[in-house]
Amino acid sequence: MNSLVLGPESSALLQDWHSAASLIDHTLLNPAATSQDVIRFCAEAKFYGFYSVMVNPVWVALAASQLHGFPVKVGTVVGFPLGANLTTTKLAEAETASQNGAHDLDTVINVGALKSGDRVLVQTEIRSLAQMAHEHGSIIKVIIETALLTEKEKILACALAAEAGADFVKTSTGFGPSGATAADVAIMRGVVGTAIGVKAAGGIRTAAQVAEMVEAGANRIGASASVAIVRELGAPSDLL
Repeated sequence: MNSLVLGPESSALLQDWHSAASLIDHTLLNPAATSQDVIRFCAEAKFYGFYSVMVNPVWVALAASQLHGFPVKVGTVVGFPLGANLTTTKLAEAETASQNGAHDLDTVINVGALKSGDRVLVQTEIRSLAQMAHEHGSIIKVIIETALLTEKEKILACALAAEAGADFVKTSTGFGPSGATAADVAIMRGVVGTAIGVKAAGGIRTAAQVAEMVEAGANRIGASASVAIVRELGAPSDLL
């Protein structure tokens, strides 16, 4: 932690596990996860007060049933993890997930189209997903997979997402070559300003990393090590 230059927000975060928990999407995207794993993650989310539980689409309905009556949101992924699906496939995934109880839809951008210079395809897809999500009361986070992009492409991806009505831009799937960096978060926040959110995800395992991402401009964190992070900040070890 001593190597970090922390501003007031991130310094406070390191002293308050409740504040940290409220920023975290408690993430379980392991393809081998079982129904019991999902139930356990939902119990952890309720106990620690995580913002959401992020699960694979097949588990959305189960997570929604476990979290009914609690403030914890249900999130899922769309076009995951490659983003190379047809737009119609992504739309079908997103609509089904919303109907099953998902509030947060983290959709992977069409990376190949972006790198091919097809701005129209990329932006039209995001706009269609955003409009559909908003009709269902859901939100869209656009995963740009920063590890696969040049700085110019990161800037373009964020601009296209913001213009298309996305609610967040997000660094990574967690399945790419590398995860979130503070430098990428700062670039993304610089592009979108305060208009939409920035989610840092991929490889975030410590409270110091959470603070670093918040310092850089993230206002949501995706992590599978959520419990370890809040316990590092003083949260109780045993669920009641």
